[in-house]
Amino acid sequence: MTTQPLLHSLPLFPLGTVLFPGGLLPLRIFEVRYLDMVGKCRKADAPFGVVSLTSGSEVRKAGADAESFAAIGTLAVIREFESPQSGLLQIECVGTQRFRVRSTELQKHGLWVAEVEAVIEDVALEIPDDLKHTASALRRLVDTLEERRRARGSKTVRLPIGEPYRFDDCGWVANRWCELVPMQLELRQRLMELDSPLMRLELVSDLLARTGISS
Repeated sequence: MTTQPLLHSLPLFPLGTVLFPGGLLPLRIFEVRYLDMVGKCRKADAPFGVVSLTSGSEVRKAGADAESFAAIGTLAVIREFESPQSGLLQIECVGTQRFRVRSTELQKHGLWVAEVEAVIEDVALEIPDDLKHTASALRRLVDTLEERRRARGSKTVRLPIGEPYRFDDCGWVANRWCELVPMQLELRQRLMELDSPLMRLELVSDLLARTGISS
């Protein structure tokens, strides 16, 4: 997997999910280690890294072993920030660049920081004819969700997919389906790690066929 130098001392947020480039991630934060991290990232207009847990839990418990997590994650950029009460933050992030963890350090207050390298971004690739049904099905889903939102008359209802829509791009369509289709966390992680957006979309097409979603 081709990489390039990216960031030192990147704060990490191990979660029981996988963040894809272009994906949306809403978070409610109340642990001191992450309240401090998010506050600093927002002030510096800097990202943090989301990595998928392989053992341990999102919320640290007294006496529990340290978390372990996947070696490839995604940078998260804060785009919405709200503090409804003291000790609680509600944020929404968007995934940007994938990265590979090269080394980690667990700080005294429980925050992981890492030296990471960027993983090469998906090449923009037009969807071949035999896979265009995956894009058509995704477009129908987005249209349905937008119609429901308009029917409710509320602009506060969030869609799980953010604009700009790129229904003609293999990687973007594959990533959105990977977020939406129920699957095991390990499979979701493997799909995110794939170098080839075309291969990722082909595997997604197989999953859609099994569930009947694409029809």
